[in-house]
Amino acid sequence: MAEAGEVVQNVLAELPDLLAVAVVDARTGTSLAAHSNDASIAPATAAAFNAEVVRQKQKALTALNLIDEQIEDILISLSSQLHLMKLADGGRKFIYLAVSAQATNLATAREVLRTQAGQLR
Repeated sequence: MAEAGEVVQNVLAELPDLLAVAVVDARTGTSLAAHSNDASIAPATAAAFNAEVVRQKQKALTALNLIDEQIEDILISLSSQLHLMKLADGGRKFIYLAVSAQATNLATAREVLRTQAGQLR
């Protein structure tokens, strides 16, 4: 098992060209650990807004009576970036990742997040 800061460092080691990464408390939107390679992306700000996306999707599952379903990840595709949120710890935390859509393989990014989410405590 790994702490939030260690998870951020592990993701950075596997995806050194990432734009930003953060481990986030889904309930509060608080960034537990973060790193940015792009000055225009503030991981703490992104964490707060993305936590709201996660919470709204969780509410939608309840409203749609999808009680046996759990969110695995959420992908937001922008014109030049991919933003991923991989839920962990029973949906209480998530790893937020922003990468270049042109420079990063989506399958690789998802696998890195899947592996690291499994290690997060």
